[in-house]
Amino acid sequence: MRDNGSSTGISLSLPVMMLCLLIGISACSTKGSAPVYNRAVSPSQQGVATASNNKPVNPSAHRYKSSRTYYLVQPGDTLYAIAWRHYLEHEHLAAWNGIKAPSYSIYPGQRLRLKPPEVRKKRQRQPLDTTPVKKVVKKPQSTTPVVRPVTKSPPKPTVAKSVPLKKSVATNQKKRVKLAWRWPTKGRVVQTFSSSDQNRKGVRIGGEIGQPIKAAEAGRVVYAGGGLVGYGNLVIIKHDKNYLSAYGYNRKLLVKEGDNLAKGDIVAHMGSPHSGGQPVLHFEIRKQGKPINPLPLLPRK
Repeated sequence: MRDNGSSTGISLSLPVMMLCLLIGISACSTKGSAPVYNRAVSPSQQGVATASNNKPVNPSAHRYKSSRTYYLVQPGDTLYAIAWRHYLEHEHLAAWNGIKAPSYSIYPGQRLRLKPPEVRKKRQRQPLDTTPVKKVVKKPQSTTPVVRPVTKSPPKPTVAKSVPLKKSVATNQKKRVKLAWRWPTKGRVVQTFSSSDQNRKGVRIGGEIGQPIKAAEAGRVVYAGGGLVGYGNLVIIKHDKNYLSAYGYNRKLLVKEGDNLAKGDIVAHMGSPHSGGQPVLHFEIRKQGKPINPLPLLPRK
């Protein structure tokens, strides 16, 4: 009986297995395939992917370039102040606008160009050659040889080599002279320079109200006033063709435009950026119109 039961179970399971196999084959042979869904990329993800492929943008690449093309002169403006405000060299600004040195005179309402004018290349037309063409007539060659007397060429005169004159000692010394900066006032540096932050184009030196501010190098005062926004009472000194220095947030100015200063001369008394704020000096050095870090130029304390 056990054997019969086992054979019966096997015989019953075979049809079931065949039925399952047929169902599976029919499902696989059905036309079409499983649905495929394309998941669209969101705009935010697409932006991230694009940004990862592009090179990083340097935020300070065009930081010290003026975005304006023209500037309208206001009452109280000077050429140096306008050049300082737009990170330009005053000599370039004067040349672009036909302003002559050394006065650099400007007037209110004058429109100044802040960028060099575009130079358009003109096509040069080649002039037509109108000279008449001459006909060359060949002469009959003579059969008799021509005997010419042999003459010796005269000896070439000897030219003494010119010895370059030595430059004067004063000229050589003038080229060797370098600016030797000094600290404009006593105190601790409370804010350092940053090339990536427009609000930190110089350093701030803490101190006390009324403390003397001195010229960091010899030069000529080219600006003294409070017309530049963000600097308070400001003094700008021109030291040579390349370098300018500025002293801001002063309570009182002791110099005027055109004054010639020696290194260490007192130019102002220390003030503060805001009423009741911490007394500081904003000290800035610019080379060819662009702010640079003044700390490497100053002596170590």
